[in-house]
Amino acid sequence: ISDYLSSLQPNGTRSEFPAQANGRFVKLQDLRYGENPHQRAALYRDLHPAPGSLVAAKQLQGKELSYNNLADADAAWECVKSFDEPACVIIKHANPCGVAVGRDCAEAYAKAFATDPTSAFGGIIAFNRPLDAAAAQAVSKQFVEVLIATAYTAGALDVLKAKANVRVLEISLDQVKRNSPSAWDQGRNAQDVKRIGSGLLIQTADNHEISAADLKVVTQKQPTPQQINDLLFAWRVAKYVKSNAIVFCANGQTLGVGAGQMSRIDSARIASIKAGNAKLSLKNSVVASDAFFPFRDGLDVVVGEGASAVIQPGGSIRDDEVVKAADEHGIAMVYTGVRHFRH
Repeated sequence: ISDYLSSLQPNGTRSEFPAQANGRFVKLQDLRYGENPHQRAALYRDLHPAPGSLVAAKQLQGKELSYNNLADADAAWECVKSFDEPACVIIKHANPCGVAVGRDCAEAYAKAFATDPTSAFGGIIAFNRPLDAAAAQAVSKQFVEVLIATAYTAGALDVLKAKANVRVLEISLDQVKRNSPSAWDQGRNAQDVKRIGSGLLIQTADNHEISAADLKVVTQKQPTPQQINDLLFAWRVAKYVKSNAIVFCANGQTLGVGAGQMSRIDSARIASIKAGNAKLSLKNSVVASDAFFPFRDGLDVVVGEGASAVIQPGGSIRDDEVVKAADEHGIAMVYTGVRHFRH
C-alpha cells in the first residue's frame, strides 16, 4: 500500500520508482552458505513470480543448490531463453564461456562447448528446449554443476541418473509469450536491484531488443545477410557478458569471449587468446562490443585477429576515427544506438 501511495504523482500518474520501496519477497529456503563459506545466505522469490523465471524451477535431482549455483544459473537461463532457435549457454563465474544455436540441443551444446572447453569444466549449462538422451549423453561426459532445460525425455533422465550429484532443473516456458512486449510474460524482471552501503540502486531491467531494421551501417562496406545474422547473435550474447565485453562469433556460435576487463582492448586480446586456445579460427568472424570503442586500437586488434564485421553502440567522440579505421581495413560496421553495460 505504501509503495502504491508513494508512487502517485500530482498529475495522477504513477512513478515506476515510488518514494518508498518495501521488500515483497517470500523466503524459499536457507542456503548452506553465501558466495563464500563464511557468509550466510537464503533464497527468496517475488510474491508473484513471473512464469519462466528461475524461481519457478523444479529440481529433479542432484545436490542442494548453492548461492553461486543460483546466481550463475540465473545468468545462464536469462541468456538462453532470449533465443528463438534451439540454443545452449554455458556459464562460468557469471559470464557466458560458450553460446551457440543449432538444429537441436546436441548440436547447440557441441558448438557452445567448443568455444572454451577448459572454462566449461564445472559450469552451468542451460537449454531452451527439452533435453533428449543424445544431448544428455554428450553433457554427461563433462563435469557440470547445474543443468537446466525446459523438459527432459525419459531417456535423458536415465542418462543423468548416473550423475547423481548434478543439479537438474526443469523450467517450463509453456506460459511464456515470446512475442509479447511485456517483461512479465517473457519471465523477466521489470527492474534490477543492486545493494550498496545502506541503500539500493533500482533501475528498469535491460530488456531492450534490436532487430536488423534497427541497425545503422556506418562504413562503406555493407554487411552481408549472413553477417547481419551473426552480428545480431553476437550482440545478444554480449548483453550477458560482464563489461567490458568483446565477443567473436560466426555461424551462430561464440568463438572467443573477453569479459570484465578494465580496458576494452584487453577484453579484445583475451577473446582472441581464448579462441586460439580452443583452436578456433577467427577469420571472417564478426565481433560485438557492448559499448563504443573509445579509440581505434581496440578495432585494430579485432580486425587483426580476423574480424570482418563489427557491431557496437556508437556514441564516442572518436566515432569518426573508428569508422575511418574500419574503412581502411575494408570491414563492415553497424551501430545499434544502444549499449549494454553489465557490472
